[in-house]
Amino acid sequence: MDIGLKEIEYIANLSRIALTDEEKKTFKKQLANILDYIKKLNELDTDTVEPMAYATDLKNVFRKEELTPSLSRQKILNLSPSNVNGFFKVPKVIE
Repeated sequence: MDIGLKEIEYIANLSRIALTDEEKKTFKKQLANILDYIKKLNELDTDTVEPMAYATDLKNVFRKEELTPSLSRQKILNLSPSNVNGFFKVPKVIE
């Protein structure tokens, strides 16, 4: 597929990137190759192919949700460097 430098400049402008003349030529060739490949893919007969969300048949495996006891409030407070009246004591950060 033929793509011009104006299209490359337009895409670069949309992307907010500055390209040198050499980069424009390089990207013109690369984009043309990509579009040619897509054109080939469009020629494939996909009428009998089922749509799919993922490329593999893998499914998420979730573990069973089980309630387990957690640490007590006092144990957690004892693990902290400093606590006062049942709350964590932290340095003042606002003046």
